[in-house]
Amino acid sequence: MKPLVLLTPDDKLAEIKRLYYQTTRQTIMQDVEKAVQLLKSMASDEERERAAVYMDGLSQMRSDWNMRRQKVKRKRQR
Repeated sequence: MKPLVLLTPDDKLAEIKRLYYQTTRQTIMQDVEKAVQLLKSMASDEERERAAVYMDGLSQMRSDWNMRRQKVKRKRQR
């Protein structure tokens, strides 16, 4: 069994940053889910504010990539 590792607020922010910089169209949904869970686990508003710009970026990427996917589906249906 793998030991449970408790992340510090800085570790959580670093992981959200990593997700932001390394996400792809194929992984965006899982990455957003993981980032949300990390954000929820942050204890203070100050910690969450530090992560807000990365969360916003992940959300925007997800929206952009979903719109492109929908446009491609519509073109194929014609």
